[in-house]
Amino acid sequence: MALLLSILGARAAAEDAAPARQFAGLWTVGSRITAQAQQMLLVLAHADELGLRPADYGAEPLAAAQVQLASGLGSSEAVAAFDVQLTRGVLRYIHDAHFGRIDPRQVGFELDAQRKPFDSQAMLLNLAHTDSVRETAASFEPQFYHYALLKAALFQYRALARNPPPILSVRPTQPIKVGDSYAQAPALREFLIRLGDLPLSSRATAGPLTIDTPLEKGILHFQARHGLKADGALNLATFRALTVPLEARVHQIELTLERWRWVPEFAAPPIIVNIPQFRLFAFRTLNDRKSEVLQMDVIVGRTFRAAHTPIFMAAMTSVIFRPYWQIPGGIVREEMLPKLVRQPNYLSAQHLEIVANSDEVSPPLPLSSETLGALRAGRLHLRQRPGPDNALGLVKFSLPNPHDIYLHSTPAPALFKESVRAFSHGCIRVSDPVALAVHVLRDTPGPWSAESVREAMLGNATRHVALAHPIPVLILYGTAFATEDGKIFFYDDLYGHDQKLAAALLGL
Repeated sequence: MALLLSILGARAAAEDAAPARQFAGLWTVGSRITAQAQQMLLVLAHADELGLRPADYGAEPLAAAQVQLASGLGSSEAVAAFDVQLTRGVLRYIHDAHFGRIDPRQVGFELDAQRKPFDSQAMLLNLAHTDSVRETAASFEPQFYHYALLKAALFQYRALARNPPPILSVRPTQPIKVGDSYAQAPALREFLIRLGDLPLSSRATAGPLTIDTPLEKGILHFQARHGLKADGALNLATFRALTVPLEARVHQIELTLERWRWVPEFAAPPIIVNIPQFRLFAFRTLNDRKSEVLQMDVIVGRTFRAAHTPIFMAAMTSVIFRPYWQIPGGIVREEMLPKLVRQPNYLSAQHLEIVANSDEVSPPLPLSSETLGALRAGRLHLRQRPGPDNALGLVKFSLPNPHDIYLHSTPAPALFKESVRAFSHGCIRVSDPVALAVHVLRDTPGPWSAESVREAMLGNATRHVALAHPIPVLILYGTAFATEDGKIFFYDDLYGHDQKLAAALLGL
């Protein structure tokens, strides 16, 4: 059986695994609970360490039944009921730890290639007989290093939520900078110490009721961890992030751990884009260590729904130097046509061409009332010629998909200075296109150095280069992230996907 045995079929599974032995069971021998059962009960009781709910696996009723059976008061029927109930809980735990609690498509994430299936009945039998239950149970979880780091962050923030630092209540009416007075400066200092943004030694050097230089550095550190403009000033945006309840941060981590369980095992080093982080990770190997990953900032789709960058997986197949921009019909109708009507020179000023087909060889047609009408009706198309002012910049990374989403450079690099970079129509603009091109072309005949990539970008002709091997590209959405240096980052729920996932999980 390759996929999870249904919960409703758990009783049959238990009976199949222990045939005609007067219910010798998987987890009991006579009236005695096996050592494996005792360890498995601990695993289920601590399912919250994974961001799961122990109640989903019957942890408390099973623990109560364990006590009853250990006292010798349990009947043979109670022993059988315990065995079946534990089997049901373990099967569901196996599924949730491996695949996640819900199908990502339920919340609009097009991740059909989920984590690879396994024989859940074989895993069940393995757990019931292994001498290393905890290790075996842990093997069902994602094996990514950064998943483990985020699990550790969950433990840390749960501890903080149980014993929270001082609450900040004095809201700044204007940015408070170094040297300015702030009545809650001591509380702010203690808060940043507890969250790891200031060293413990800061307690000994605490200044008066002002933002001193050490406190400014702590604010800077906190801002950098929360996707804010890092200027060291206590402004309204920073105050809002400082006053988010720690229970909410715990919940952000739990939701992101759920999404980690949707990430497939890759057969080749992938490129991953995390939308709320505005960050791209290009893996050199299958190892998700910082030293093995090229990282860069990105710009993603705007926050209104029609411009959202979708969550999906595709394969990058080619790099196009000096690309044409084949302008989508929606952008033509909503943005370009009004300008073409009002400004007759807009076509030439923006290096646009009206063409019969969405390709690079169709000859341009003249601007007229007829061609404008055909554009409006979708019978003709609009494209932008290659060049430094082309909306795609000088290089496009093609990954065929139904959304017509791709990665590309940009003629407006100044936007990368912004901390919140949601400016596109949905495609992903990369901050270091040369480095990314060198990375994806590393196995493609060339050779492809940074110099040769720049030459192709600045050449006179459009050039298509097929990659030697397709590269998996995964667009993801996680509002919490833990790094190897111990930092824990939180990002705004840019598209409201955390809210949707939380509602879906509550509905289970």
